[in-house]
Amino acid sequence: MTLATTTPVPIAAEDFNTMLNFAKTIDKLQYEPAYLKALDLDLPETIDVQPEQPSILMGYDFHLTPDGPKLIEINNNAGGLWEKDDGWIPQSQHHELQGRLEQRLLNMFDKTWQTIAIMDEDIQSQYMLPEMQTYAKLLESDGRKVFLLSPQDLSLKDDGLYIGSDKVDMIYNRHTDFYLESDVMQDIRQAFVGKQVALNPYPRSYALVGDKNRMVDWWRKDFLCFLDADTVNLIHSVVPETHVLAEVDSEQAWVNRKTWVFKPAARHGGKGVLLGKGMSRKRFEALDIFSTVMQKLVPASQIEIDKKSYKFDIRLYMYGSNLVAMAGRAWNGQITNFREEGSGWTPITVK
Repeated sequence: MTLATTTPVPIAAEDFNTMLNFAKTIDKLQYEPAYLKALDLDLPETIDVQPEQPSILMGYDFHLTPDGPKLIEINNNAGGLWEKDDGWIPQSQHHELQGRLEQRLLNMFDKTWQTIAIMDEDIQSQYMLPEMQTYAKLLESDGRKVFLLSPQDLSLKDDGLYIGSDKVDMIYNRHTDFYLESDVMQDIRQAFVGKQVALNPYPRSYALVGDKNRMVDWWRKDFLCFLDADTVNLIHSVVPETHVLAEVDSEQAWVNRKTWVFKPAARHGGKGVLLGKGMSRKRFEALDIFSTVMQKLVPASQIEIDKKSYKFDIRLYMYGSNLVAMAGRAWNGQITNFREEGSGWTPITVK
């Protein structure tokens, strides 16, 4: 797969500033005591671990509309910056992006993390393996020792996790068991909770920001009352109206289904997303009302590349309140793996 285009796609400065301000606002929200109190989450103990470092490469995905950018989802371990045929996606010369991309990426990895495991489920079969191999080479060029592995490759000893005779300082987590709940993740969970290994991205960032149920919370009446009016307006202007199916009138949701999209709260990357306009009554009634969120449909942006029209969205890659990178995605059909010829990532420039 290659880039959809090497020509940067221009986006308006006003849209860029809105997206960046939103991402910074949501990052800051994680540290608001009133936010934590309002959530009152009944979640695994893994979210009680609050690392000193921000979560690595939080991906904020947006559609651009005449009414401004609209959030589609927040990814807790966003990939896509490396195109195996084209290298790193070229980055805009913008004051928010200081220095070289490679250095901004390295800056996310604390200097105390000298032995790093890049981990994913059955890692050798992952579509994004070439990108993870590139991160390994980048970290090795900075003097780190790096292993690409699956969870079962790690061994738990009294003082932490090991790969062979090497004690692991940090796991760059590309796995989607965000709360470390599956059997294969239990050694990692024990070491992480016991502060014997750094894990990043980590469960807390998913719980407070990445979980689609947070978008439901942000739309609950008076939930954000501890914030000033301008901040609430920013969040509501960017996040499409979102509810959990269990908390709405089911018949009304069915009648108005064409204006909604239905998403499993616990999945990522567009998996399991259903457009209401194409849904049968039988499929609608089979939805788990407690784990399905419904969000106002925001059609993808449209761009033209080589005289062909594509759907289009924007991803900001954040490290805390710092912008690390940005890229566009152009596609038709299914976005997953850009199956249609000509689909792919695009550079972005702010005009």
